[in-house]
Amino acid sequence: MASTSVQGITSSSSSSSSSPPLYMYDVFLSFRGKDTRNNFTSHLYYNLAQRGIDVYMDDRGLERGKTIEPALWKAIEESRFSVIIFSREYASSPWCLDELVKIVQCMKETGHTVLPIFYDVDPSEVAEQKGQYEKAFVEHEQNFKENLEKVRNWKDCLSTVANLSGWDVRNR
Repeated sequence: MASTSVQGITSSSSSSSSSPPLYMYDVFLSFRGKDTRNNFTSHLYYNLAQRGIDVYMDDRGLERGKTIEPALWKAIEESRFSVIIFSREYASSPWCLDELVKIVQCMKETGHTVLPIFYDVDPSEVAEQKGQYEKAFVEHEQNFKENLEKVRNWKDCLSTVANLSGWDVRNR
């Protein structure tokens, strides 16, 4: 892959012997499809791709017939950055929360860079699990009674990422 630098996001190059690991993607997008797929996320994807940034978005690049989870985990591991688009219903999706856990794991273990975007949701609502996020976790605690440790891990990861410097894009 050629070295490309666009607004601070640089894809890896294999020309140096001490080069960083090779990445398949510059950016992995984590988002709640029903909230943002056909508006904010699709526009973000298009704009990044137009600038030569290789973006992984779950409806692009998955092979038909393949199990989705391993492909997503691999895409996260093979991305330099993850952009997490927190929206009103993000926390209601166990799938999104499992993605988030994997992203935080990569952040802690490999230095993976995580960039949060708060789309139509207050950052404190995410960090403190208030409002819609609180409602989602009340449901998760009912649905995952046998695995409350999983729910606690989701909450911890949400707090970790929501407290990173990010972008608040409400009312835009």
